[in-house]
Amino acid sequence: MRSRLAWEDLWPLLLDGTLDTLYMVGLAALFTVIIGLPLGVLLFLTRRDGVLPAPKLNQVIGSVVNVGRSLPFIVLLIALIPFTRLIVGTTLGSTAAVVPITIGAFPFFARVVENALDEVDKGRIEAILSMGGNVWHIIGKVLLPEALPALLAGITLTVVMLIGFSSMAGVIGGGGLGDLAIRYGYQRFNDQVMIGTVVILVVMVQLVQSMGDRLVRRLAHRR
Repeated sequence: MRSRLAWEDLWPLLLDGTLDTLYMVGLAALFTVIIGLPLGVLLFLTRRDGVLPAPKLNQVIGSVVNVGRSLPFIVLLIALIPFTRLIVGTTLGSTAAVVPITIGAFPFFARVVENALDEVDKGRIEAILSMGGNVWHIIGKVLLPEALPALLAGITLTVVMLIGFSSMAGVIGGGGLGDLAIRYGYQRFNDQVMIGTVVILVVMVQLVQSMGDRLVRRLAHRR
């Protein structure tokens, strides 16, 4: 039997779900960049032909990143339940969902960073080295500034992916729009909630993508 909600009851549910989703995505995006950015830089620097060649370290980091990228997120959600409980103290709610979302996203972002740094002109790196510059000079004055447009495009792509991850986290009670869609939409056969969550998620993705594209174009134009 299908149930319907009055607008005054539906609106608060959608608002709370949207705020929870924004909280999850924002926090997970922050941690994903904090973890994924240095990993991506390390992957680039420790190649055999890199500035700091360390093939064994590169292989270890690459293997961790590849394993993280190969696992379906829904499997990762379930597999990380004990770890999430250890870190947060619970597996329910938006804060708990940030843990598997971040772990599922940072390997992807690390590869995005590595590919973005690949586009930097190698001549600039050699110029810094010839002037006596060290690794920190290369990272701070060449790699990150030159790759900034590509990095911003990668962050945009990652945030869009995080929105999808946050929705799937609703399967294990992660809160947000995904949890709302499952509990009130799917389980109670409420089309209003299902349509409302889908519309909000689509709008979120469109806004993030358009804002990210605008920033990337602005940076590329300045260069």
